[in-house]
Amino acid sequence: MWLHFTLTAIGFAMLYAGAEWLVKGSASLARRLGVSPIIIGLTVVAFGTSAPELVISVASSLSDRSMIAVGNVVGSNICNTTLVLGIAALLMPIPADRSVVRRDIPLMLAISLFLVILSVNSTITRIEGLVLFAGIIAYIGFNYSLWKKSQAGEKGKATDIYKDAEKAAVVDSGLKQGILIIAGIAFVVIGAQVLIDSVVAIMESIGVSEKFVGLTVVAFGTSLPELATSVVAALKREMDISIGNLVGSNVFNILSVLGAAAMVRPIVIPGGFMESGMFIDYGAMLLAGIIPWLLMRRDYTLHRSGGVILLTMYICYIGYLVQAG
Repeated sequence: MWLHFTLTAIGFAMLYAGAEWLVKGSASLARRLGVSPIIIGLTVVAFGTSAPELVISVASSLSDRSMIAVGNVVGSNICNTTLVLGIAALLMPIPADRSVVRRDIPLMLAISLFLVILSVNSTITRIEGLVLFAGIIAYIGFNYSLWKKSQAGEKGKATDIYKDAEKAAVVDSGLKQGILIIAGIAFVVIGAQVLIDSVVAIMESIGVSEKFVGLTVVAFGTSLPELATSVVAALKREMDISIGNLVGSNVFNILSVLGAAAMVRPIVIPGGFMESGMFIDYGAMLLAGIIPWLLMRRDYTLHRSGGVILLTMYICYIGYLVQAG
């Protein structure tokens, strides 16, 4: 048993390190080739930070562990907007750009609701996966257009991704770039497989469901990069873009991660959407997006009291999952 727990920790560590290396190496190489930083931010950085969720969900789908694939995304999104934001807000009140509250969070909620509609029949088909993945391409195009407007004086969310791309691209040596990319891909892929195998072994030994594992252990593990980044940003008092980045991560999780997983193999919710209780988890994901939106509508700031509310919601949700088994 302890061996499997150790392997789980190693798998998470490999996912985290691999994603970091992949982003740094790929972004640096793209800059070296003359690719615009905004394109780097909207593709390499965004997909790189979603690499743990992407690989875990695709690998789970291929292994016929669809509840881990879905639970990973739903649980990760809940974790991002309750636990991660809650802890960050407790450390330091988080200001948000007006566009995040007026445009980005409502867009995230609309995409989440669309996922609910697709899942009602307990299956996400390859065609529906293709539709989701087409959505991420449209989302990238949308943010690119915002960036173009920002160059004319308007402030858009894409400028935040631009900053991330600039920070990520710090490796000048071509050899180091190649090593980081190769090592990053290897660590993400191997780490994902180690994680799935060890988690499944633990799941079978203690008798818990795939749904529980996907929504808790795997979701928390794949949200560690966002958690670490937000805590460090709060400690450095650089929280101005954290909410927008977390919202963007949730959008990428639904559109690219579940889209890719469903295209590889149709995702089936065992037992049915309603019968399995998955509709409650989808509802919690929607509520986890609505609450911060309501808390920030007045002054576009998530205060410490809001952080307490979000953390309380996460604790209550985990309590429900433990009780439900």
